[in-house]
Amino acid sequence: MMYVQDPVNIKTLETAIAASQSYLLTQQDEKGYWWAELESNVSITSEVVLLHRIWGSDRSRPLAKVETYLRSHQRNHGGWELYFGDGGEISVSVEAYMALKLLGVPATDPAMVRARDFIVARGGIRRARIFTKLHLALMGCYDWRGIPSLPPWVMLLPEQFPFTIYEMSSWARGSTVPLLIVMDRKPVYRLEPGFNLDELYAEERDRSQFDLPVQNNWTDVFIHLDGLFKFAEATNLVPFREEGIKAAERWVLERQEATGDWGGIIPAMLNSLLGLKALNYSVHDPIIERGLAAIDAFALETADHYWIQPCISPVWDTALVVRALAESGLASDHPALVKAGEWLLEKQILDYGDWSVKNPGGEPGGWAFEFDNRFYPDVDDTAVVVMALNEVQLPDEQAKEAAIARAINWIATMQCRPGGWAAFDINNDQNWLNTIPYGDLKAMIDPNTADVTARVLEMIGRCQKTTGKHSVERALSYLRQEQETEGCWFGRWGVNYIYGTSGVIVALALIDSQGFQPQIQQAAAWLVSCQNPDGGWGETCASYNDPKLKGQGSSTASQTAWAIIGLLSAGEAMGTYAQVALDRGVKYLITTQKLDGTWDEDYFTGTGFPGHFYLKYHLYQQHFPLTALGQYQ
Repeated sequence: MMYVQDPVNIKTLETAIAASQSYLLTQQDEKGYWWAELESNVSITSEVVLLHRIWGSDRSRPLAKVETYLRSHQRNHGGWELYFGDGGEISVSVEAYMALKLLGVPATDPAMVRARDFIVARGGIRRARIFTKLHLALMGCYDWRGIPSLPPWVMLLPEQFPFTIYEMSSWARGSTVPLLIVMDRKPVYRLEPGFNLDELYAEERDRSQFDLPVQNNWTDVFIHLDGLFKFAEATNLVPFREEGIKAAERWVLERQEATGDWGGIIPAMLNSLLGLKALNYSVHDPIIERGLAAIDAFALETADHYWIQPCISPVWDTALVVRALAESGLASDHPALVKAGEWLLEKQILDYGDWSVKNPGGEPGGWAFEFDNRFYPDVDDTAVVVMALNEVQLPDEQAKEAAIARAINWIATMQCRPGGWAAFDINNDQNWLNTIPYGDLKAMIDPNTADVTARVLEMIGRCQKTTGKHSVERALSYLRQEQETEGCWFGRWGVNYIYGTSGVIVALALIDSQGFQPQIQQAAAWLVSCQNPDGGWGETCASYNDPKLKGQGSSTASQTAWAIIGLLSAGEAMGTYAQVALDRGVKYLITTQKLDGTWDEDYFTGTGFPGHFYLKYHLYQQHFPLTALGQYQ
């Protein structure tokens, strides 16, 4: 299809930018930060219902509102979704059904009947993920025989050993260490007489198979190992069992923040509380009280609904909003930006976290995603904060520059062997961990990725700082190797190839636009080829499972903005065809903007675990379009 260039009306563009800026300025907290909802599927809230029932803390929380929340998210097919429009997912649906039944909804309720039919038609509980089955086992609704064993002695493996807990990703580590206690103790909490979920088995529960599924390939060695672990448990021959449990308990206690959080993510918080419950901690113990209060802090409540966010993102939100406002024309010394910049400075982490185990030479200087998370700063957040601070003029510029220098020095020490950067750790790439039965979410490691690497290079290019010439050359070489045959790049933390491609184009254009002209040109052409007839861009989360869906999906504000940002950075590599695509994309954003300066977006465009867990950042649809329109202007 041929399109004739039709330039964007400058006045209309200016009006759209001003409206977006005005809206975002009204959303700033008086302390200086921005923070909006981080949405996931309903399984997080469902698991919190179970946790409160186990601890007996349910009556002091408005859990009755969870029922209306869950009912509102059930789809016509009877199930609940992993991400918007996916047709329903069995594990999410099993957990939602479980929560509703715990809340007193009878199995005969029409919503429950539809849910049961949806679940059973897809194979029932047996087809659910390991973590879903684990939660069911805690209530006696699944047999612990079907849960992989995790021997607690792994806590005692020396640093020189080929595997320790630090070979797991930060999120897997924070969730797994407390589960070493739970899986050893195998508790069953009888929450109410006769409670069961037998109706969710596709076969009679008595005839159900609880053995771990055999794959008929080399990974079956882990099935045989699991059998040995279970034999050792049954015969009380687990070596260093109690020593491992004590080490796990100590590790969990040491990593609780003063605010009660563990790792800044709900799975680690839930599992830590479950681990301590298995050790018979009291609900009145200050550690438990702080932990439960931390979960409350992740809750959102309306007149009818109550639900839990998987994480909170104030540092990330703030840095990206600052960049959007600055790049769309707000003065660098604007009071809102100054206040945000000073808040960000206060949040720099100067403690040695878990990252230092594999990076003993590094010195602290990063930022985390959340309000408080001293053990887990991450490279992506840190690079974005550095770029945000670089856009702002603060009263104490010397303190700002010192903070930026600390951050860049820390990032330099976090570069992985292949040349890229990962999110939380260095050289966290033992992929065999994703093949163990416990690791069915395929998220056990944190290897370097194109999108995080691009962010670091963008930081270097925009701030005129460097992590060292050799470091940059290695990173560029890594990105060159990671480019797909179509010209795009995989997006680990955003959906998906549109996200990855935009970020890498920006980085390459800033660092070495001439040397990477062929790669940039091919990437820009790929982005243009993905544009939808309405002028926008979109990509379904399903592209993680089916690469044929790269760049395909209904248009969204955030993904359209990413494409525009990438094409703008491509610059000289673009032809007239790309300029036409740019104009059409900008018009899409302008015409879909609401009167209050905002954009709507139903789809999930953030990624937790590719293929298994997705996120909707409620500010993505606001600040990324503003960034795109500002750069276009």
